Amino acid sequence: MAKKETKKRKRDSVTKESYLIHGMARTKKWDYSHHVVPPLSASVTYRLDTVERGNEGFEKFSQLHSQALKKSPTYLYDRLDEPTRSMLEDQLAFVEEGDVGFCFASGMAAISASICFDLEMGDEVLIHKTLYGCTYSLSTNWLPRYGIKVKYIDLTDPKSLNKYINPDVKVVYFETPANPTMDIIDMEAVAKIVEKENKKRKKKDRIKTIVDNTFATPRCQRPLNHGITMVVNSLTKNIGGFGTDMGGALVTSKEYENDIMLYRKDFGGVLGSKSAWPILVYGLSTLVDRGKKQEQTAMKIAKYLEAHPKIGNVSYPGLRSHPQFKIAKKQMVDFDGKFAPGGMIYFSLKDDKEAKANKLLNYIAENAYSITLAVSLGHIRTLIEKPGSLTHSMIPEEEQAEAKMAKSGIRMSIGLENADDILNDLDDALKKLR
Repeated sequence: MAKKETKKRKRDSVTKESYLIHGMARTKKWDYSHHVVPPLSASVTYRLDTVERGNEGFEKFSQLHSQALKKSPTYLYDRLDEPTRSMLEDQLAFVEEGDVGFCFASGMAAISASICFDLEMGDEVLIHKTLYGCTYSLSTNWLPRYGIKVKYIDLTDPKSLNKYINPDVKVVYFETPANPTMDIIDMEAVAKIVEKENKKRKKKDRIKTIVDNTFATPRCQRPLNHGITMVVNSLTKNIGGFGTDMGGALVTSKEYENDIMLYRKDFGGVLGSKSAWPILVYGLSTLVDRGKKQEQTAMKIAKYLEAHPKIGNVSYPGLRSHPQFKIAKKQMVDFDGKFAPGGMIYFSLKDDKEAKANKLLNYIAENAYSITLAVSLGHIRTLIEKPGSLTHSMIPEEEQAEAKMAKSGIRMSIGLENADDILNDLDDALKKLR
């Protein structure tokens, strides 16, 4: 039986003032599948046909999020779920080869959610000792306040996990490549050790492994395929690609969908549709082409730096001199199965002094055309910075040294400029360095 059409007042029976607000209240023309470019939904709240439909939406919203839905979800309120962001989440889950994706207002919001959504007072988190400065700040300034213990360990030797796993450990967290030193962690080795431990535990007490995949992106590696529980990305960086919108994402199995949706609803930090749209339309669609060009240029620059007499050390996963080159080659592969070492480089000067690095970067800031002194990464522009003084400055000097961060350590995020232009700017700056 056809659904009875609800009678609505005709538009000529209301004032223009009201009509300009409501417009054509309903239309059958809004069909997402017919849009060549995904549409941008910009409504915070959604019209309900009945109270009962709204009640069902609130009761089931957290189970109506995955790609495998058999019916259209009931959208209620932007912070719960909305179509533009949901399309981005489906795309991210697909490229990361997971079940469900969740988008947040920033990379740090996604990281915080991945670590905290299932922790309780007394639980412990094991973290690789080299990591992004704000993640370090989260783990030292905030987690302990909530009674969550944190221990920093060296996961370049996965077997070291066996020394630190105890009944309180619920999360093992790391970046690979690590920010900024480009440490490569063997994900499969870590996952196997955790899996062996989890077989002894009840389901609620199992350890979750979390990988920050921001440096590599899903173009270069898919951590879930190596046995990792959850993967997080800063959408602000390579996936967004153009440095215009902030965002973060978490991809995992459907098992955690309900809890993460509830966590995001209650803690907020959800990605707005206006930021989700350009990441979906421009960022993801160009990720492969951007990444390949950046990678080709990065290899040229890494080889140039490695041969330069004023450079002490170069860390790039594509160089055979990288300490974990074999691991990188095994797990950093693109969608075609080819080695994909990415577009990030970390290097230090032979004269490992902070003042020398500052002098080099200040010269670049004033004189280079194709290299920009700026924090962030994964941009169409080549960005250069000194992590010890900027993105990782909240980490004490002694812990920077423990994390193998050089005093003159410099991080480069390769953009889409011509490789020769970048090389010429670098060469000019290094020639002026005394």
